[in-house]
Amino acid sequence: MSESPAPGTDDGATQVFVDHRELLFAIVYNILGSVADTDDVLQETWLSWTGRAHRSPLEGITNPRAYLVRIAVNHALARRAAITRRRETYVGPWLPEPLLDEPAPEDSADDRALRSESVSLAMLVVLESLTPLERAVFVLNEVFGYAHTEIAEVIDRSPAAVRQLAHRAREHVHARRPRYQAHPRVRRQATERFVEAALGGDIAALMEILAPDVTVWTDGGGKAAGGLRPVHGRDKAARLFAGYATRRGIGFDLRYQRVNGDDSAVLFAGESPYAVMVMDLTADGEQVSGVYIVTNPEKLAHVRRDEEDHETGADEAGVEEIGVEEIGAGVAEGERT
Repeated sequence: MSESPAPGTDDGATQVFVDHRELLFAIVYNILGSVADTDDVLQETWLSWTGRAHRSPLEGITNPRAYLVRIAVNHALARRAAITRRRETYVGPWLPEPLLDEPAPEDSADDRALRSESVSLAMLVVLESLTPLERAVFVLNEVFGYAHTEIAEVIDRSPAAVRQLAHRAREHVHARRPRYQAHPRVRRQATERFVEAALGGDIAALMEILAPDVTVWTDGGGKAAGGLRPVHGRDKAARLFAGYATRRGIGFDLRYQRVNGDDSAVLFAGESPYAVMVMDLTADGEQVSGVYIVTNPEKLAHVRRDEEDHETGADEAGVEEIGVEEIGAGVAEGERT
């Protein structure tokens, strides 16, 4: 068995970074909500790390993990400004980039566990309303279990300041998100019931499964089918989805895959991803309180077909084949009504 490269060498610096890459990816993605931006931040972190290795020996760094997390988080905070500027000119509702739970076969058990640390898409939407520092503190503390003293060193603030940031972030998040969620099996069943009713245009079933104050967000980014504003209320949402099922055209494959830790519907037009649909459920898991639909092709670039996952064709589900090129018309109709 070969020995690991010494940390002071180029190979050693590379190995240390590779060993922590999944952790860095998970932390940065939860701060930014964008896979593409996360990859850019990890590249910047790598350059900072190797630059440090070339300037002085890495043996002087007693805790490489803490050092890398600090570099990555600060690069991520700097990246937030660019994301905010892009949001100002974004067409329609903005949603985080979906992250499919599909670790590579060679990933270790620790890598798989870190990949699963991504918070739900609905939670990422809530985190968008926090300040960048509040979000970083919330992610490090609530998701990854970092102590306030550790976070203080990462973001260069006093422990007292970190405690205040954590308190404000926690209060804000808990005011908008339930503290408890239904069992995963109950959530999976509710998700499948909703998708069957939505694609089948079953108004009665939709009125039963949708919560009275449900909201539907569709993110096309001006590049694909998507509404210019969210659709609020059970009646409008039910008419929106019923409108989808009344249109014919090129069909799609529907697969249930885990997205940001939740069972979700992923639609493919041929081999290409067309949409990711994530449902947020009430605390008891009985009704759908939010629907997040991402159709922007730039945000679906990392979505791949899971050949071993459950696949449901439109005919197999007992519903009409839905025309993917007509869905945008359904969104517009739902907004008008």
